[in-house]
Amino acid sequence: MFQSLPTPSHARFIAIRLLPNDDVIMTLRHMIKENNLQSAFIAGCVGSLTDVVLRFAGREENRYLTGKFEIVSLIGTLDAQGEHLHLAVSDENGLMCGGHMMPGCTVRTTLELVIGELEQVTFSRQPCEHSGYEELVITPRK
Repeated sequence: MFQSLPTPSHARFIAIRLLPNDDVIMTLRHMIKENNLQSAFIAGCVGSLTDVVLRFAGREENRYLTGKFEIVSLIGTLDAQGEHLHLAVSDENGLMCGGHMMPGCTVRTTLELVIGELEQVTFSRQPCEHSGYEELVITPRK
């Protein structure tokens, strides 16, 4: 069942490159604010990380990893109130780990991102009676 009715929307895209030691989430939050993005999503991502901070499903504590990691996948939504991002990385041996991306993930060599924004809708986060978390709410843009 849909939480809200689907709203068609055109999209625009912004490409950015993060540099070594940039905190991914802090940089994304700054970019969202600077560009007044109201309904953004990760359209594409390649890069590497030195520090990785993940929260696994159903857990409250974070998992901290340090080393040389390639980003295998980064997906999610972003808005002025926050973000919901999932990250999968592989280490030097190709072993993968993934979960909810938390602040503290830092770029190792580069991080190339393509961010999309839906132009006819706005994202917000509100408490959900089903999950107990603040979840995505999609409304037509005025």
